[in-house]
Amino acid sequence: MSAGWLDRARSRLAARLAPAAGKKGAPAGARYASSPLLTAKTPIWRSRLALVVVGLSFALLLGRAMYVQAIDKEFFQAQGEMRYQRTFELQASRGRITDRNGEVLAASVPAPSVWMMPKDFQATSAQVAELTRLLGITPEDLAAKVREGGNFVWLRRLIDETTAARIRELKIKGITIEREYRREYPEGEAAAHVVGFTNLQEKGQEGIELAFQKQLQGHNGSRSVVRDRLGRVVEDIGEIVEPEDGKDIALSIDSKVQFVAYQRLREAVAQHEAQAGSVVVLDVRTGEVLALANYPSYTPGDRRTRTGANLRNRALTDTFEPGSTMKPFIAAQSIQAGRVRPETVIQTAPGSITITGSTIRDSHPLGVMTVEQIIQKSSNVGTVKMAMQMQPREMWELYRSVGFGQKPEMEFPGLASGRLRPYKSWRPIEQATMSYGYGLSASLFQLAQAYTVFARDGQLVPVTLQRREHPVEGTQVFRPEVARAVRKMLGMAAGEGGTAPKAQALGYSVGGKTGTAHKQEGKGYAGNKYRSWFVGLAPLNQPRIVVAVMIDEPSKGQYYGGLVAAPVFSQVVQQTLRVLSVPPDREVTPQIIARTQAARTEEESF
Repeated sequence: MSAGWLDRARSRLAARLAPAAGKKGAPAGARYASSPLLTAKTPIWRSRLALVVVGLSFALLLGRAMYVQAIDKEFFQAQGEMRYQRTFELQASRGRITDRNGEVLAASVPAPSVWMMPKDFQATSAQVAELTRLLGITPEDLAAKVREGGNFVWLRRLIDETTAARIRELKIKGITIEREYRREYPEGEAAAHVVGFTNLQEKGQEGIELAFQKQLQGHNGSRSVVRDRLGRVVEDIGEIVEPEDGKDIALSIDSKVQFVAYQRLREAVAQHEAQAGSVVVLDVRTGEVLALANYPSYTPGDRRTRTGANLRNRALTDTFEPGSTMKPFIAAQSIQAGRVRPETVIQTAPGSITITGSTIRDSHPLGVMTVEQIIQKSSNVGTVKMAMQMQPREMWELYRSVGFGQKPEMEFPGLASGRLRPYKSWRPIEQATMSYGYGLSASLFQLAQAYTVFARDGQLVPVTLQRREHPVEGTQVFRPEVARAVRKMLGMAAGEGGTAPKAQALGYSVGGKTGTAHKQEGKGYAGNKYRSWFVGLAPLNQPRIVVAVMIDEPSKGQYYGGLVAAPVFSQVVQQTLRVLSVPPDREVTPQIIARTQAARTEEESF
């Protein structure tokens, strides 16, 4: 094949292709390789900038990945878990408080509480309206809680089951109902000052609830779960830690005696239009507190009643000058030291005695009296004459030995120690007035415990608010025969011719001592404000209980302890001994008791 033929074939092929290119719109004779756009060179800086941007982006992504995966892994892992995992606290039930017979004084009962996860909250306007109505809050309050954000906020705690059921029916996303416990107090205000109360977290704030917080509170458990996007639990994670409930506390209190003491006290305060009152009942065999009542009181489960005056446990925290209730101790110490005998005669005429320029008087001249009659008639002059034969230290040690000037050894908050100044600072007139109860102070509880020396043949009995199964030994203060001699005097004081015949109890012999004192006001004493009390024991020959009663500021004309406090003692003694199944020791008809109580009450010197 010749070269000419090859050239001619090429020419024919080029001619055929030229029209096809024209049909596609390409300009005839266009040369793309020579285009200025394609032949222009890209600046080197632009290439480098693009490379740097891509490199920095990659470095940032790599750094962020390292930060999330390695450096702050715990935080992001926790944030992730919060979206699907939650650990619930399983609340332990607080221990019960019971009386000596197992009757419940305080117990925790299940109660629903409502909380919200604001970031998950979703509800229609109708659901919001119904929810706020059931919870007793306004839509604005709910909206404010939602705006707070976060994962948890309480809406309402300790609601009733009916309300909780209606909220569940609303099926609002982000709303959870959780079980908590609410403290219930069946005895109400009658036992309030003994039991006390807790806050919303069930932490003890007063009384036994506070004193035994560690034993009662228990230990909460926990449960970890996985939730779906609607907040529903789909599975448990790990082991469930079961809650450990608190321990029960059995008190020495007898709920029946407590109720009787409170009721009689409340009636007396109302009858005499007094400011307040207190009652303490002790079992002298075991030292157990059978009742400790105060009025005014409060309802432990109702915060609205917890005012300052109502919360005061006056029997334990309030101190006062005990007045004539101190006289039996002076007589006992004088007999113990051998200076006098019960039948020793002491001249009290002309009804007054002057010491270092100050005059002490009886309510009226009593003349010559025995030691027994001095206690029966409550003579200031006779008591001072016995006391001034003592050295100040002897009298101070006597008062200390029966518990005055020191805090009672008992687990309970707020116990007062009272006031008993060192004997070295006593002036003669101060020693004289302290013999009949002025110049020192004590609580009603201290006074009740001190009188156990007369009930237990000279032994001061250790007291407790927890149940004891067996009798306890006390500290010997007086010889048994001395205590029995003074016990006889207390019987005379509570009988005809004494200062408290209204203390007599149907079927039981009693003994005790009245006390009346002006209330301190500023640096002196109020002329028309008094405290009245009575402390006694029963049955007289084999005492089982000591009962102390105090009425603060009676204002209806009567203020002597024998007229105001002794009748409360009588009622409490009768019903307490029956509750304890103590057999009557006297065959006394109601008519005789009525006659004795109606007998003239000896006017007390104070």
